[in-house]
Order: sequence, then structure tokens, then C-alpha cells
Amino acid sequence: MTAIVAENLRKSFGATPAIDELSLTVNEGEIYGLVGPDGAGKTTTMRLICGGYRLDGGRVTIRGYDVAREPTQARSQIGYLAQRFSLYGDLTVMENLRFFAEMHAMSNADWKPRTQEVLEFVGLAEFADRMADQLSGGMKQKLGLATALVHRPKVLLLDEPTGGVDPVTRQDFWQLIIRIVSQEGVAVLISTPYMDEAARCTRVGFLHRGRKIVEDSPGQVAARLNGRILELTGEPREALRRVATSAEDVEDVQVFGDRLHLRVKAGTADRVLAHLPQTLQAEGVTVQRLRSIAATLEDVFIELLEK
Repeated sequence: MTAIVAENLRKSFGATPAIDELSLTVNEGEIYGLVGPDGAGKTTTMRLICGGYRLDGGRVTIRGYDVAREPTQARSQIGYLAQRFSLYGDLTVMENLRFFAEMHAMSNADWKPRTQEVLEFVGLAEFADRMADQLSGGMKQKLGLATALVHRPKVLLLDEPTGGVDPVTRQDFWQLIIRIVSQEGVAVLISTPYMDEAARCTRVGFLHRGRKIVEDSPGQVAARLNGRILELTGEPREALRRVATSAEDVEDVQVFGDRLHLRVKAGTADRVLAHLPQTLQAEGVTVQRLRSIAATLEDVFIELLEK
């Protein structure tokens, strides 16, 4: 079943268009990643889909319910974790969950076992009586996820949920998302600035200035640059980058840790592989490795933004 249908969404703030004719669908059991730079429209899209902003044009339905015409029914299907989730710091973990359960009109007979179930699921059962203000950043995010899940939504909207947390917590959080999808068939729409997270999604949509510029599976998106990415290492690095940037057929050079990723013109990889080492050596650069590699989502993201 198609859980989210967004058709030709438009939203402006004053004279500034934020979302421009944006359409997307998300199916049950699918994780759809919204990817884009700051200001691309990711958060605005989330708020339009959940009814937090009024549309200037277009239509959103959640499991068949029109968000504008049937807001109560549509929102009852949604669990929403905002980019800056506001916990009630002077309430315990359990009291926060109870509050959100009662906000969704859950009965005592329903919310009591459900809150315990959700706390077990996110790994916070032993912290049920701890004040929310005393939780670590990662634990607060898990509590935020728990409050979004407490009423058993079929659609989960997560707006950059792992921002500002450590890599281990990010990994744990994603394991929870994957389990939610596999066990409950929830449709997940998640925005993220992290390409490693985007690679975990079923499909990704790249946003730029409120428009969707590419949409496909992560593998198909990365395949756009197959045969056009070379990995280069050597010393001295400053000269390595300078010479590589000015080389014929090299369109772009990006730093990836101790390596450079070179994006070359279509059909020129073999020529660059054959001639670039000689050019570098003539400039006093020692080449340690130059090889063709599979493109990453980050390579594609940079290329799309340049266009």
C-alpha cells in the first residue's frame, strides 16, 4: 500500500519559494530518504506532509486521508520526530510517554502495556523513572522515537533524527528504524545530511532549492557516475591536489580523508589513468595509488549541486 502521496507541493515564505512542484510517494515497508544541503527544503517538506504548514498548492494524502481535508484522520496515522524534539525535562521518561499516549487518546488499558513495549524496543526500559533532562543526547533521541511510536503509527516522519549524536548512537538508531520497518511494515520518510545514512534507504530523493532533482535507489543514483571516479593518494598532498585539479579531463577533485576523489569526463578514465601519474611525477609528486573506484552517493551529491 502507498502510505504517503505528495503531489505538486508548493510553499513560499513571502516572496521566497521554499518548495516548488515537489512530488513523492512512500510505500509501506519502505525507507525513503530526503537528502539535500541546508536550505534545500527538507524540513519544510516534512512539515507540509504532516500538516504543520499550510500548502500553497498541491495535495498530500496519508494512507488515503487528505491532510488538508481530513487532518485528524491523517495525523492519527503519523509518528513525527522533529529536528529539534522538545522533551518535557521535568517529567520522567515514562511520564513523557504517557503524555504523548494520552495526546493520541489512548486508553489506560492500551497505553500502559504499549509504553513498556516501546521502552523495551528502544532500550530505555531501565530508565523509565529517570528525568528526561538527565538523559544523554542519544537517549533523548531514543525517547523521541519512542514518543513517535507509542500510538502505533503506520507512517513515521523523521527529520534529521541523528543530528548531533555520536557515530555509535547513530548506528543504534538506524538499527531501530530498520527493525520498525521489518517488524511493523511502517512507511518511513527520513531527512538526513549523511550520505552513509542515505545509502541505507530503499529510495532517495535529492532536493535542491525546493525541487527534487534526482530520485532512485541509492545504487542506481550512485551508478550515474560509474566509470568516472578515480581514487588518488600521494605526497605532498597540497601539490597532489593542485596538479590533479588542473589536469585535462578532470572535472572536480574532492578530499575524502587521506584520499582524493577525482571526477573525470565521461569516457576519459583510461586516459587519465595512463597520463596523470607522469604529470604528477614531473611536478615532484610521489603517486602512491591511482585507481578507478565505484562512485559514492557523496560523489553524486557534489556533482548534482554543481549542476
